[in-house]
Amino acid sequence: MFYRLLARLLDYPTAELQSALPKIWTQLSRLSEGERKVIGNFLAHLHWEDMTEWQALYVRTFDMVPDNALHLTHHLFGDDKNRGPALIDLSEFYKEYGLELAANDSNELPDFLPLVLEFADQLSRLEAKVFLSQWTKVFSQLALNLEKVESPYAPLIRLIEQRSQFVTAKAA
Repeated sequence: MFYRLLARLLDYPTAELQSALPKIWTQLSRLSEGERKVIGNFLAHLHWEDMTEWQALYVRTFDMVPDNALHLTHHLFGDDKNRGPALIDLSEFYKEYGLELAANDSNELPDFLPLVLEFADQLSRLEAKVFLSQWTKVFSQLALNLEKVESPYAPLIRLIEQRSQFVTAKAA
């Protein structure tokens, strides 16, 4: 539920999402206090935006600034030829779990963060952590980029980053 919720909030804003906000508020009770606070603050910010402004913010944030792109392999490869094989590998990985991207309504690339989060939501908590851990550095850089421009999306990316990290115990 956590990753699906963030996938919806990080996807292009629609009237459907706006009408679902009251239901989303009720789902926050299932999250930790810190996650509830971050997502609640984000939702409160959106509550005051009209749809056109919300959509314009999204486009300015993610579509107009390559450093803020929600396509994860872009942060690793840019437009390098190695990005193609990475996208194919990710598609094949999804297929191993039974996710067919042809069914994806938005026709997004397999590294589009909302799609990655939708997939992670189908996994156990540990599997999701392992899957997302390959992107931890990307999440960190993306969050930093968004923080520099004071984007309300930055804390959402930090939540994903936190969930993707493995904490190791220090030796005594």
